[in-house]
Amino acid sequence: MRTSFHTRIQNPQEFKEQLLQWSAAFREVAFLDSNNYRHNYSQYNCIVAADAFTSLQTDFHNAWDDLQQYQQSTRDWLFGYLSYDLKNDVEDLKSENHDGLAFADLYFFQPKKLFILNGDQLELQYLHLCDDEIETDLADILKIVPAEKKTGKINLEQRIKPDSYKQKVSEMLAHIQLGDIYEANFCMEFFATDADIDPVTVYKKLNQISTPPFAAFLKNDRNFLMSASPERYLRKIGPKLISQPIKGTARRSGNESEDALIAQTLLISEKERSENIMIVDLVRNDLSRTAAKDSVTVEELCGLYTFKQVHHLISTVTSEIKDDCLPVEALRTTFPMGSMTGAPKISAMEIIEKLEETKRGLYSGSVGYFTPDGDFDFNVVIRSILYNSANKYISFSVGSAITAASDPDAEYAECLLKAQAMHSALS
Repeated sequence: MRTSFHTRIQNPQEFKEQLLQWSAAFREVAFLDSNNYRHNYSQYNCIVAADAFTSLQTDFHNAWDDLQQYQQSTRDWLFGYLSYDLKNDVEDLKSENHDGLAFADLYFFQPKKLFILNGDQLELQYLHLCDDEIETDLADILKIVPAEKKTGKINLEQRIKPDSYKQKVSEMLAHIQLGDIYEANFCMEFFATDADIDPVTVYKKLNQISTPPFAAFLKNDRNFLMSASPERYLRKIGPKLISQPIKGTARRSGNESEDALIAQTLLISEKERSENIMIVDLVRNDLSRTAAKDSVTVEELCGLYTFKQVHHLISTVTSEIKDDCLPVEALRTTFPMGSMTGAPKISAMEIIEKLEETKRGLYSGSVGYFTPDGDFDFNVVIRSILYNSANKYISFSVGSAITAASDPDAEYAECLLKAQAMHSALS
């Protein structure tokens, strides 16, 4: 179905900027960038899909079945997203909070044009119907001089005010004390109306601030995602599934000695480790639903990883899926990811819906791709800005894990720390 063309790129970083600007002109684009961050199970430096040949867009009703049929029938590269609210097609749950973005619950497309960059080696995979455009497109991309556009003043508002946030965390702590849940991820939204931005410029600023391993720029007509995510949700390599939940966060310091102390304090923190371990247990349980016997393994527990703005504790949980398990089923049975829900999962999602005031939508969902042979890789949509250019609505949300040891003031401070990059990108 595809023609493959290989070439060497003299300046890969500059080429990525050129490719981003070129691809953003299409109605559909997925630009996924690892920012050269090397870690376990890395695969591509950058992978870019543009110009849909076919697509699937739907609400949550029967969404997983529709996606499975689409993936099985195309047997090709597919790029897109899973919104958090697909939980309603997995369990008897609802999403009735305010939604200013109005994104579809699920969107995937089969690209005509695909670019895979590893180091200075570039592979182009074009569908046969447009493979005569390969050399012309490449020449056009290399001529581009990347440019940034100014963003006008944006008046960000906070959906949940500080006092209300702390009261809601206290209510969540009461649920924990009653034994309804052990942990839950509680989020709040920052938003702006009548906002006019250039999504490519905002994405570039956000990515430069954080340079995370799972950055993403996604465009579906008038809907945009600008993501600086550090977290992988789930990857499939042959029969192997890999989940790498993040729980445990600490700020960075410009002072090297202080920064090392902050990192070490995070690594040994009983509260932060307990948050992580509870979610690891949840992930192990989720993976076991499709796993071959005795194949679920914790390869790394509470590993310390450092990024530009924060330190994180990240664990790696793997399994071998059963022979008859289809790729979409591996996603369905683990979605939404444990790091953005809580434990027990269903109770946590019910309480989250009651206390939060914004429909999560794509936030805390996932962006990624399927390969033609059924492998996949999906991130967790956090540290991300969402924009509907039709109604000029901007939204980003931040959250933290609430456990019995949580202090409402400290949780609020953690949310503000996580919000800094998005504030800066929009300023």
